Amino acid sequence: MKTLERYIVRRTAYAFTLTIAAMTGVVWATQALRQLDLVTSKGQTIVQFIGITILALPFLIVIVAPFALMIALILVLNALSGDSELIVIDASGGSRFLVLKPVLLFSTVVLLLTASMSLYFAPMGLAQLRTEITRVRADLVANIVKPGRFITVENGLTFHIRNRSGKGTLDGLLLHDTRDEATAFTYQADTGLIIEAADRTLLVMQNGTIQRRPKKQGDISIVRFQSYAFDLSNLIPEAGDPVYKASERTTANLLSSAGKDDYALKNPAKLTTELHERFSQPLYCIAFGLIVFAFLGKARTTRHGRGLAVVGAICACVLLRTAGFGVTAISGGSTALLGLLYLVPAAGSALALMSIFREQRGAEPKWLSSFQLAVHERIEALTNRVKGGLA
Repeated sequence: MKTLERYIVRRTAYAFTLTIAAMTGVVWATQALRQLDLVTSKGQTIVQFIGITILALPFLIVIVAPFALMIALILVLNALSGDSELIVIDASGGSRFLVLKPVLLFSTVVLLLTASMSLYFAPMGLAQLRTEITRVRADLVANIVKPGRFITVENGLTFHIRNRSGKGTLDGLLLHDTRDEATAFTYQADTGLIIEAADRTLLVMQNGTIQRRPKKQGDISIVRFQSYAFDLSNLIPEAGDPVYKASERTTANLLSSAGKDDYALKNPAKLTTELHERFSQPLYCIAFGLIVFAFLGKARTTRHGRGLAVVGAICACVLLRTAGFGVTAISGGSTALLGLLYLVPAAGSALALMSIFREQRGAEPKWLSSFQLAVHERIEALTNRVKGGLA
């Protein structure tokens, strides 16, 4: 690459990295709150909670990567125009394609990143997330032992705990066992902890007592202990096989027609739509790159003109992606409509290329001028309305 191309790619890469990190972090935080019950009511630690929810990051990157690319290119091209670098390139006789080449190159890199996430890493992460959530929901402590409540695990066995710490320790433990035909046992302990050892699930209680009371006649006997293990293995519910939804299946599974399970047999349209969605999503990276360049790749001498171009680029990209989401929602597995998943980003790229080539010949497209004029009029009307209201 030439010096100018390396300069643009380097600036774009820096802006893209910061933007996608910020956007992914925000979206991940909002999605993680939906799984907050893994910490509050399912007995998992913060580390486990983060480890489980972070599995959804590849899927989130697929969604936010085109928008992060859009923002990065807007920042870089607007800065190049504001610093008169685009004007210098134009005045020196340089073609706009000197700037378009690194834009397309970086957009292709983002496309490859998005494609790898969409086709491989995102479904793998979502499938693992589904497996972990299924495992947590089958956990004894997660579903049975609730702080401050008396929970009957099975006939004759009742649990009660005062509190559960973030480390998984059970405080103020009470266990009442009347399953034996002759004797009732009551276990009290300051703390308890569920551990896995030798293929057994054990409740290890610390600093407590065991009260043995005959059900018919006899005195109560009390035994104090420092540590006592209560076997819970026969109480652990069996964790059923998770049912993977369309977005959680590998691309190979979606392509294969053999070995379909009940979900696949009942929802063939969802699987077909998901497959085409995975292949079409990365195309928006190229479309967004071309659209942003069509609006901001031309040297502009006024802040007003650059502001309208920025608004136009954002609106065009958002409308294009919204159209793609709309096609996904209405396709329903229809072969004719599924073609629109590819047509929408392809059409956006084609219109942007037409605009770029026409501007290269000196004539600005009428649709671009009309769009910018309409945006300018709306902004002015809104500004006048706000001023009138304040007056």
